[in-house]
Amino acid sequence: MPSSPRARWRLPLLWLLSVVALAAGIGMRLPQPPDEPRFVLAARAMVDSGQWLVPHRGSEFYAEKPPVYMWMQAAAHQLLDWKGSFLLPSLLAALLSLWLVADLARRLWSPQLAPYAMAALFCSLQFGLMAKRAQIDMVLVAMTTASLWGLLRHLCERPNLPALWLAGIAAGVGTVTKGVGFLPLLIVLPWWAWRLQYRSRHCRDAPGPAPATLAWLIPAFLLGTAVWLAPLSWALLRHPDPALQAYAHELLFKQTATRYAHAWHHLQPAWYYLQVMLTLWLPGSLLLPWLARPWWRRLRRTDARFWLLLGWAALVLLFFTISAGKREVYVLPMLPALALASAPLLPGLLRRISVRRYLLAYSIALGLLSFTVGALLLHGAPWALAQLERRAMPIGLLPVLGGSLLGLGAAVLGMCAWLRQRRAALLVLLTHSLLWCVYGVLLLPAVDPYASASDLMQRAGERIGPQAELGLLAWREQNLLQADRPAREFGFKRPWDLQWRDAGRWLAAAPQARWLLVLDAAMSPCVDTAQVIDIGISNRNRWQLVPGTAWSSDCHAAMSGASNAEE
Repeated sequence: MPSSPRARWRLPLLWLLSVVALAAGIGMRLPQPPDEPRFVLAARAMVDSGQWLVPHRGSEFYAEKPPVYMWMQAAAHQLLDWKGSFLLPSLLAALLSLWLVADLARRLWSPQLAPYAMAALFCSLQFGLMAKRAQIDMVLVAMTTASLWGLLRHLCERPNLPALWLAGIAAGVGTVTKGVGFLPLLIVLPWWAWRLQYRSRHCRDAPGPAPATLAWLIPAFLLGTAVWLAPLSWALLRHPDPALQAYAHELLFKQTATRYAHAWHHLQPAWYYLQVMLTLWLPGSLLLPWLARPWWRRLRRTDARFWLLLGWAALVLLFFTISAGKREVYVLPMLPALALASAPLLPGLLRRISVRRYLLAYSIALGLLSFTVGALLLHGAPWALAQLERRAMPIGLLPVLGGSLLGLGAAVLGMCAWLRQRRAALLVLLTHSLLWCVYGVLLLPAVDPYASASDLMQRAGERIGPQAELGLLAWREQNLLQADRPAREFGFKRPWDLQWRDAGRWLAAAPQARWLLVLDAAMSPCVDTAQVIDIGISNRNRWQLVPGTAWSSDCHAAMSGASNAEE
């Protein structure tokens, strides 16, 4: 049945709305902790040094993540400055994920369902949040979805070896982007289960490609991982540097298998991801009661598309639940698959009055929350003042933040009164679009000088003067990234006493011209505190400026001698 002219415009308009909403605010802020400065710092080091194989955090190797994401940020820098480019990989990955989901819905079901699949993914809170942040996870989602795109085309449409190779390569590149990029390949397990169920139910072999064709995933996956592992292996063979070997061992073993099996941070209970899905996957998460029964009926009818999508999502959830270390972003790759599985059911659900009422109530609640919080900020609520003081942010932010949230809430409530229940789906779409525009253009740039440490580093630079040299001790990535001059650092993970040993020598060499920015908790007893300048709080940490004249080499030598004598 041919689609109506209005239906043909849905996908292009939705695509345009997604681009505007997700791109809003790019170039208006600097990288903000905890993760963004770390990746941009490593990418900037690649560009400045020309050494792209191993990412660096200052003078040390950064062995917690592979370099592929930093390569993307460095490549984006060739088009724009760092402020305008560091968010581009996340934006492009989000847009690619939306396109892949829409294209799969068109291929697996019908072109009319493509806008529903795209809207279901776009209108998930966590998807929008991660698209606006410079973190690896959105790029991982794009790689995972690209791999699923190839696998589903091969397994559900018709045998398609080019698509299968693309799936394997995308999974390999995803693995050297973040270690769990291999997860799409787990879809083979529900596919085998579906074949067995189909054969027992229909007493004949299941349609689709021969199982032997899946063997092509192995060379394709290895080819994808070779993007980084091949040059790393070559470097290890040609230059058996102990530091490089230690880096490879920590990244390939400690930060992957060991971190999964014996997590040492982000420890959470087994039910942790249920609360993540209930809150961060709104409004779609509360549609599950309406989706559960139709999904079950299609599984009983051995519909391969639902077996693969829902079975794979369940395996991913189980995989991350088993590990004691849990973060909300880990389950983000499930979202495209669930959005795709929801698409065939959404047209019918959106005709139900109960679903429309829920979506209207969701938009009203979001508008009321924004309006109320904005009004409280404008009136200087005590809890707001306490939060600003805790983060060393000026009270002048209250009108900006309060006005932005108040305007957002008023606009959403106005749309609710205008569109009402009949256009509830459109209302949710416009609400999320407006939310991400306000978030990117008004809220994040307003807090940026204080959240990014640029304000602290500017104050430090002005205090020591343009000719002075600056060193960093017990520093954070944003301090080195946003310093107003080339800064000397003495290691990131090294113990503080070893950093002080080298920093003291550096200060003593030119005490009149050198200053040290130090975390207050790391202050040495060999510093004359009368000369120390409290430069302020940034990212909930207090920082001190130590002039070279405040350092006592004799004190440090005496303490070191006493320590050695005790040993």
